[in-house]
Amino acid sequence: MAVNNIPSVHLNNDAAIPQLGFGTFQIPPAETKAAVTSALNAGIRHIDTAQMYGNEKEVGEAIRDSGIDRSDIFVTSKLNNDVHDPAVVADALARTTERLGLGPIDLFLIHWPLPEVGDFVETWRALEAEYRAGNVRTIGVSNFNADHLERLLADTDVVPAVNQIEVHPYFQQDELREFNERHEIATEAWAPLAQGAVLDDPVLAEIAEEVNRSVAQVTLRWHIQRGDVIFPKSSTPERAAENSEIFDFDLSQPQVERIDALDKNHRFGPDPATFNFVPE
Repeated sequence: MAVNNIPSVHLNNDAAIPQLGFGTFQIPPAETKAAVTSALNAGIRHIDTAQMYGNEKEVGEAIRDSGIDRSDIFVTSKLNNDVHDPAVVADALARTTERLGLGPIDLFLIHWPLPEVGDFVETWRALEAEYRAGNVRTIGVSNFNADHLERLLADTDVVPAVNQIEVHPYFQQDELREFNERHEIATEAWAPLAQGAVLDDPVLAEIAEEVNRSVAQVTLRWHIQRGDVIFPKSSTPERAAENSEIFDFDLSQPQVERIDALDKNHRFGPDPATFNFVPE
């Protein structure tokens, strides 16, 4: 699958996921359909949502109304933190499938490991059962550290296809990315622009001037050349289009190394080792 020269990453179950997608985190439901429509109009064919975001229904509406063949669009959602009990995982997945209205979802993730809330291994086993039954095409995890993944690899049968983690120039997570690669787990980078924090970075601004691109485009291109799957969020058609125009230039190795040197080990989101929030 390639639209507007967007390459795909082949997952460990032979599915293919477009390397550039569109994220819907913090997009209100009332604005979601228009935002997803703009992304689809810009040639993006990979949409990322979650039960937690509350906008699955609107994502599905945008895709169904787009006129684009369903098989050409890759859709991800994620299991909410309050439905980790293995007894309710199947129902939770069924509700996501119903809200989206697109048939079996392409990828379903455990959103957070919640190490002190139940047992994510048992939650994963429930997802494995749904995968084997054909109720979801691919399963993976989000925000799992290496020790969490080691437990899954030791105690379950299906290797997660992806691990969606915070990655950006200020928090590069090279050791975890290498762990993922070693076990044929694709790395998806959420907050690829560090929630906008990198847009004022002077090094990135210098490189952007050198290649006649925006700082956002340079940062997203850096991710692409590293092999990350990314899904920047934008509510404006212009920004969605800009984010998709990153496949007709390359960063040189010295430019990549200058961006690599920006790593501050600075996390903007919660630490998966200690994050155990469950909504009431």
